[in-house]
Amino acid sequence: MAVDPEVGFTADVIRDPSRFVGRTELIRDCISALNSATGLISVFGKRGVGKSSLLRQIQQMALGEYTLAKRAGLAHLIPARPRTYLTVYYSCDSLIKDGKDLLARLCNDQNADDSLLRLIPNDGKEIVEFTRSKEVSAGADLKVVNWGARGVESSKYARVVADDVVQTFRNFVTSVVVHQVHNRMKRDGLLIILDEFDVIENKEGLGSLIKSLTTADVKFAVCGVGRDLADIIEDHASVERLIEQGVLAVKPMPLAEAEGIIHRAAELFSGEMRFEPGIAARLAELGQGYPYFVQLIGKQCVNEANARGTNLVDDSVLTKVLDDLRSGKAFPTLESAYQRAIGESEGRQILLHLLAEQPTEQSLFSDEIGRVVLKNTRQVAEELDIQFVNQLIPRLVEKRYGPILERVPERQGVYEFVNPVLRQYIRLRKL
Repeated sequence: MAVDPEVGFTADVIRDPSRFVGRTELIRDCISALNSATGLISVFGKRGVGKSSLLRQIQQMALGEYTLAKRAGLAHLIPARPRTYLTVYYSCDSLIKDGKDLLARLCNDQNADDSLLRLIPNDGKEIVEFTRSKEVSAGADLKVVNWGARGVESSKYARVVADDVVQTFRNFVTSVVVHQVHNRMKRDGLLIILDEFDVIENKEGLGSLIKSLTTADVKFAVCGVGRDLADIIEDHASVERLIEQGVLAVKPMPLAEAEGIIHRAAELFSGEMRFEPGIAARLAELGQGYPYFVQLIGKQCVNEANARGTNLVDDSVLTKVLDDLRSGKAFPTLESAYQRAIGESEGRQILLHLLAEQPTEQSLFSDEIGRVVLKNTRQVAEELDIQFVNQLIPRLVEKRYGPILERVPERQGVYEFVNPVLRQYIRLRKL
């Protein structure tokens, strides 16, 4: 019988603490940030490093569910009475143009598990406690189970101010703090988690708003792609004093932790799918510290084992998966991005591979997969009869074709791969 690969591997955000692996130092920092009376939590890093999964674990700990920390050997750092929160979780998208758009979304989102609106006291909807984690009842929160026949009417305890979404949002937050956080649920505060924060086109003023709303009762966590806080919050100077204990830079995983993804998957499969000794190390090496890619390859290995009617992922299974990867058959989404970037140009395809395989410069403040320098590849490209390198680059930096690369403003001719997972895919794929 075929084994469901999702039992052990997933390309989705990891919500269940039992599936989360590694990141011990970051978990330690999360405990500290959550139990600080005030302050902003800032999570940033490259694509594919597991930021959103870490953010969901922060949400679990905010609810008092510290199973992950205990399993990581950090039980001694958990306060005798940890601060607990009600939580709001919202993933931003590129259609949000500015701060007012974001606040309008937050004030109108009807997600039954994560929205701000679900927390507002109201006769029009029934609210019950529920458990986010299947393991521990301490991770309880509030969930809407019935919006009521009258729909969403949120003005009973939280005044909607016509044409002023900022004041409406403030009123909503105040209402939740007074009526739910303190009176009903007896929590220490409200945690508002904003994922994909970097995609908002114009973030002007959001830093100031976050600063003005942050109190002992209200804490924000923002997450996005970037090298530091300045990359995700435009007026970052407004909030820098709030993040002494909340700066969480998510970097590529050490290989030992990446191997743990495979070992945890084997545990979750409960013997229905096994991995030959040495496979975990090879998968970790292929993933180059990006857990998303490790999960993708692991999932594909299970699919291949199923196709063969075996419950063992061995060298022959992995070899077939790598052959499919090299030929562009294994991962349609990554292959589509690759094909869109190169277009019909063989020269651009060769140039992209040369850039992906270039030894990377290490950024001064980061040990992530770094930057590439065009001049370091130009000579090799010309030796391969690629004469017009400058004409091939624009497609690689155009948004409608990816982009695959982004220019580093402070240095001419220096680029960075937008998605390091795609870079690793290109390294493994054959020309």
